[in-house]
Amino acid sequence: MFQRVDQAGFPLPLDERVLSDADTLLVFGLDHNVTGQVAAPEEVEAVRAFLEREGTCLVIGPHHDVGHSPDLEERALEHAHHGDPLVPRQQRFGGYTRSLMKGLGVPVENHWGLRPAVVEGTSRSVPLTVMEDLDTRGWLSGVQNFNFHMHLPHYAVTTEDSHSVRVLAKQPIDLTRPHPFTNEGNTEFNALVWMPPSDGRAGDVLVADSTIFSTLFGADESLVRFWKNLATAH
Repeated sequence: MFQRVDQAGFPLPLDERVLSDADTLLVFGLDHNVTGQVAAPEEVEAVRAFLEREGTCLVIGPHHDVGHSPDLEERALEHAHHGDPLVPRQQRFGGYTRSLMKGLGVPVENHWGLRPAVVEGTSRSVPLTVMEDLDTRGWLSGVQNFNFHMHLPHYAVTTEDSHSVRVLAKQPIDLTRPHPFTNEGNTEFNALVWMPPSDGRAGDVLVADSTIFSTLFGADESLVRFWKNLATAH
């Protein structure tokens, strides 16, 4: 596991030293946008070359984007929706991962910080809405839910090409707490997006949040099954 800039301030870029013996690469964007981190062209090309190899998979996920609007009332509404006093009215993450996705041609952006609906009387997220007909690889075989987290990103797809980019899972939102996204009529957010191999790219690309992979936010049979599917897909 690497930090792109370590505790001593030294950069650790993505290059062949990291990628040469890897088959699954997980890149999560927990960098605050104010730090101005951007993937270097050499890093983009290194990951592109990585994905040209058969049997590779990139899992990438910028974290939430809370308070992007200049409207202070909208920011206050977002804050009341997620209800986490540790997250301020503006906390924008993922500049590095967004730049890497843009360089690789992954048409997905992290929007908002949304609170999932939970099973009544518990802190467990209600089951995902899984698009089984699109999941031809079986990434979500046997998977019913992801971890509950108070502010998760909506992975907005920015292209109309539903063949090359597939939304595999949507998470129902807590509708008891108003939010600009739900006020527009949305009841779910995109939780898992898949780009199958195409156009010279032999590897898979999955867009998913880091909370799915951190036991800090819990783990159950469903999540263990997802990890196993990911590990044994190639």
